[in-house]
Amino acid sequence: MSTPSSQVFFDDFSYSSTNELEAHGWTVRTKPGWPGIENASWRKEGISFPADPSNPSKRILRMSSSTDGTDVHSDQTQICQQRKFKEGTYAARVHFSNTPSSGPSGDGVVESFYTLAPLLAPMDPNYSECDFEYLPAGGWGEKGSTLFVTTWRTYSPEPNWKKDNTYNTVPGEEGGWHILVLQIAGGHVRYLLDGKLIADHSGQYYPRDIMSFNFNLWFIREAVSPSRQVRTYEEEIDWVYFEKDAVLNPSQVEQKVQALRKAGIPRQDTVQAMGLPCPCNS
Repeated sequence: MSTPSSQVFFDDFSYSSTNELEAHGWTVRTKPGWPGIENASWRKEGISFPADPSNPSKRILRMSSSTDGTDVHSDQTQICQQRKFKEGTYAARVHFSNTPSSGPSGDGVVESFYTLAPLLAPMDPNYSECDFEYLPAGGWGEKGSTLFVTTWRTYSPEPNWKKDNTYNTVPGEEGGWHILVLQIAGGHVRYLLDGKLIADHSGQYYPRDIMSFNFNLWFIREAVSPSRQVRTYEEEIDWVYFEKDAVLNPSQVEQKVQALRKAGIPRQDTVQAMGLPCPCNS
């Protein structure tokens, strides 16, 4: 079922620089802090726009994060769109990587697409978060490659860590291109991977506040390999799409994306601004 909406966000990342990206409502994180390796840097240099190998006439966005196992030589990457999204369909075509693009493997690394309303205090009752997170080397209790989909009620940060969430996992390697679809509507948060429903969360976990949507690539602090050889991991994004108050299946999303591309529209944003910028650099 789909409800027509005039509030649509689409971006196919046909940019040449992070300055151009940020001119269209995106923020590239530079502020240090959680999550990931303590004292790691979040760097703009981790964002690039190479030609799409399958279609050299267009570009994709590539996030690159690297580490040698030490804080001082660890760089992580995140981009986020402003906070003005809640109910509707979110979708992205994302390339997950099973192994580093260079250097030895073995690190606990997280490749993600997610929505977020910030935590204003420990156990904030309005906190909202919905995650697709791929862990190619496992982690969080899983020994092998695992895709986590998690919906958060709230949490308390360290040193008094406490979490209130619900999640499902998809075991096995998921390296390669995928269509990730998140439907938030009617009290349900549904996660679809390449057209297959993999989770349906509801009740107390349903989002309560206006969210941004984000992509990041970071290291699980306690699961970093002891190797001191530099290794680099990559996550790539072809496009992202959101339609307010619509419940769209993956085929419908892809039809809309292809129609925009056929019309020569590289980006569109008719979603009403809320005056709530992404908080990742604040």
